[in-house]
Amino acid sequence: MLPNRNLFFFSLAFLVIFLASCDSKRFFEENKSLENGVWMNTNFPLFNVNIADTLARYDFYLNVRNDGVYPYSNLYLFIHTTLPGGKTATDTVECQLADPDGKWRGSGPGNLKFNRFLFQRAIAFPRKGDYRFELEQAMRVKELKGIRDVGIRIEKQAR
Repeated sequence: MLPNRNLFFFSLAFLVIFLASCDSKRFFEENKSLENGVWMNTNFPLFNVNIADTLARYDFYLNVRNDGVYPYSNLYLFIHTTLPGGKTATDTVECQLADPDGKWRGSGPGNLKFNRFLFQRAIAFPRKGDYRFELEQAMRVKELKGIRDVGIRIEKQAR
């Protein structure tokens, strides 16, 4: 039995290393869970990203995980960005979570779906330093039910 057990752990270790290497483009990714799957309009999940390479180009994505109780087919977000030095900007983004026929988009089991939305492609960050990104639900309701997690992903493009 011992040789089979060693083979199992070797195979598991190989699989973990293989899967980790498949995500080599990821520069930054973080997701925040929303308590009880409810996104309060006063809750602005915060993400801090340090940028050292201002010559590189990056693809910026938004991650959203929703469940079947989400009452809408789309999700509007405000993205508040604070650059090093304090300058701020706000963008509005619409994320389509369901098809026109009501079928949920994304991947995942049952009514729990994960989506990744391209926010900006091939952007350059103008200054070195810490960037602050806050996500705000812009659906005009106090309690937005059915959103489980939100996050950002930044991929560094190959030169």
